[in-house]
Amino acid sequence: MKYYKYLLIFACVMLAACSGGRPPEMAPSSELPDIFPDYTDVTIPAQIAPMNFDVTYSDAEQVYVKVKGSKEGGMETSGKTAEFDEKKWHELTGRNVGGILTFEVSVKDKDGKWHRYAPFVMHVSDKPLEDYGVVYRKIAPGYQTFSKIGIYQRDLSSFEETPVLEETAIEGKCMNCHYANRGRADQFSIHIRGKNGGTLLKWGDKIEYLNTKAPETQGNATYGYWHPDGRYVAYSVNKIVQNFYLDKEHNIEPWDVFSDLIVLDTETDQLITSPIVATPRCETTPAFSPDGKKIYFCLADSVDMPGGYNRLKYSLCCIDFDAKEGKLGSKIDTLVCASDIDRSVSLPRPSYDGRYLMYNLTEHGTSPIHHADADLWIMDLSTGESRPLDEANSEWSDAYHNWSPGGGWFLFNSKRRDGMYGNLYLSCIGNDGKATKPFLLPQRNPRKYYDEALHSFNAPDFIAEKISLDMHRVRSMVRKGELTNVSVRK
Repeated sequence: MKYYKYLLIFACVMLAACSGGRPPEMAPSSELPDIFPDYTDVTIPAQIAPMNFDVTYSDAEQVYVKVKGSKEGGMETSGKTAEFDEKKWHELTGRNVGGILTFEVSVKDKDGKWHRYAPFVMHVSDKPLEDYGVVYRKIAPGYQTFSKIGIYQRDLSSFEETPVLEETAIEGKCMNCHYANRGRADQFSIHIRGKNGGTLLKWGDKIEYLNTKAPETQGNATYGYWHPDGRYVAYSVNKIVQNFYLDKEHNIEPWDVFSDLIVLDTETDQLITSPIVATPRCETTPAFSPDGKKIYFCLADSVDMPGGYNRLKYSLCCIDFDAKEGKLGSKIDTLVCASDIDRSVSLPRPSYDGRYLMYNLTEHGTSPIHHADADLWIMDLSTGESRPLDEANSEWSDAYHNWSPGGGWFLFNSKRRDGMYGNLYLSCIGNDGKATKPFLLPQRNPRKYYDEALHSFNAPDFIAEKISLDMHRVRSMVRKGELTNVSVRK
């Protein structure tokens, strides 16, 4: 009786192994597997979450993937999708820093027949990505309403996503323009619009809610960027309106009625202004240089709006800043002149090591995410020479880029999947100055997640550690309008 019992167990094990386990030995075809996301030949950091993927064949019943490291180690997975064990994945990538991972994919169809595809590789970068994660706003791509939006943070080494601030906490207010100082979770800024709107600043456990509109300025602080020492924040004050269109490639056009530059001194709650950056022209999207001695920004001559929207073209400029005296410089330098290239510059972002400046070029305007022609450009700050980042660009909008404080890695928002939804991609600049093939932010079930998601990843940035924000306290401050007024430094 015992003999038959063991025989039955053995038969069941063998049956399970044959029906749901490894494929039979066979030669691979010359065709690469069709997978989503396309992770073939990408470069990844060792700390990244498992790069799970789906095969896109409609008749696929089972997927078997074998991964081998060029230095040591390997792993395998089998199921409806390629889903890797998180602990084993991190062990494997950690043991192959500077090497490659080779993926062998076999697929069983509905008739029970196996197909083995040509192997593909992922490169494990020797440039570490030391940040905890990324922060972004999730919002419907139409931007007609403020409902069901929020600012969220995602652990890059896992699939954990947690809210920083949700619309439900502040009752229908639009929240955007969130900025961390070099990824620091203890120095963070969020702009809140509407009734009792203002600028929320966080330092450690301290939260301050500022009314950044003074009698001498035209509006509240909007687009911002922290000075590296954490005392100052450069902002543009903007009054933004939106035109809506019906075609897919041009469904919305935000533009500024006015925009000027200011600098907030967080120690005194005073605004630093200058007539040179408070003009009838449009000054917007400032960014401090890594040494804090310059402010990069975009500048355009005023045109009659909305009829002249396609003639609104911004140049890339900079102005000196004296942190010791808290003063702006006396002249503006133009780095990229819009009239020379007949294009518009937006969103200057310097790498934190001071080597590069990344920005967008579009046909017109200052909102590249709404322009299919928006491309990433990169300037070598040692030479002043710029080039398009062709290695990362696509036929759709590529924008909202930011650098990792650790150097090398950057992220951006792209609509390359469908022309409508902006998704988050990561890449790094190699020693040759070129970008690696961008990869889509990993998800546990990527095809299901991205097919069912009805939001864009807006204004993404890296964060060094998890942000902790007391939503109940913020809700009370916004509801009661507990705003601290700022003044203009004389």
